[in-house]
Amino acid sequence: MTEAFSFRLLARDGAARCGEITTAHGTVATPAFLPVGTQATVKGMSSEALRASGADIVLANTYHLMLRPGAERIAALGGLHKFMNWPHAILTDSGGFQVMSLAKLRKVENSGVTFRSHLDGATVELTPERAIQIQKLLGSDIAMQLDECIKLPAPRAELERAMRLSLAWAERGKRAFADAGQERALFGIVQGGDDASFRLQSACALVDIGFHGYAIGGLAVGEPQHVMLRVLQETVPALPIDRPRYLMGVGTPADIIEAVARGIDLFDCVLPTRNGRHGLGFTRGGPVNLKNAKHAEDPRPLDAESSCPAARDYSRAYLHHLFKANEMLGAILLTSVNVAFYQQLMADICAAIRGSKFDLLRSQVTRVWRRTEGFLSEEPGTTNAGAPELSL
Repeated sequence: MTEAFSFRLLARDGAARCGEITTAHGTVATPAFLPVGTQATVKGMSSEALRASGADIVLANTYHLMLRPGAERIAALGGLHKFMNWPHAILTDSGGFQVMSLAKLRKVENSGVTFRSHLDGATVELTPERAIQIQKLLGSDIAMQLDECIKLPAPRAELERAMRLSLAWAERGKRAFADAGQERALFGIVQGGDDASFRLQSACALVDIGFHGYAIGGLAVGEPQHVMLRVLQETVPALPIDRPRYLMGVGTPADIIEAVARGIDLFDCVLPTRNGRHGLGFTRGGPVNLKNAKHAEDPRPLDAESSCPAARDYSRAYLHHLFKANEMLGAILLTSVNVAFYQQLMADICAAIRGSKFDLLRSQVTRVWRRTEGFLSEEPGTTNAGAPELSL
């Protein structure tokens, strides 16, 4: 019999929580970081390497997979787990973020979103019902409602319009998900920008509709960290204690540790993989820019105590050489370093919560990473040339 989706709390330290999510494709220890596999791949990593990093769950994207290779094709090939050789848990984003990021190519109406495909210019309609249908075809363990994400700052009237539209889409999405089966979960997404009253209205309405878990969307979209943390502080208490809470698109180690302190369980972000492809390695002592000339003759590994072979067994000089020579192995190795770093961070957080030592870990992570926030880029093509480095 297929395991039904469930969530249980195992320990708390203040508002910080550790627990586990049960899915048909295994257990996910929380807090958890989801490596981003937008197009059914975490760039530069095989599924075996991804699992070896400690990942229990990955994220894939409805919008991109419906365009290529197509949800119906993936379903015919046995579903997304089989297609990408990942027999563990998968969460699929609904495509709502593309409503914002592809602003010049789309039109938002009450019925849904009409896109011009960024691949060939074809017109594509994405409704709340179609978003759910696609995620059913993909076979993901956790599906997300279609929502509209607004870049901040934004006029209050625009925040309210998008929030209310997202709520209407949430109701339609839940109806479309009704026959998905007990092993599958649907999360609602809290919207409302940086306005506390809109966030609370959204959260309370979503709880009334009833979802397996709740995401907080529309953050890390242009606002400073203190605004994001204020929104979390105001919003999270309105969400059920017995359901997982997911902060979408976040973030840096400092963002994550502060969000956990406010009761968040799940995270995803392209930051570790994208920075890895451009030469920035994440270590316990902070970021290390392997493109810097000072590493050309450095025989030390990135982290001699790491369980990740790429961090432990390759010298900084060699990694520097790979990036200078434009060899793909450099990006592959550093991506695995960064994904493993994030998985270890989450394991450390869980252990600290269980041991009632979360505040100590929080202060340590904040001290190391606060100075680096402006150098951790989510933009393609970055060189991170100015990233500060802290010695291990």
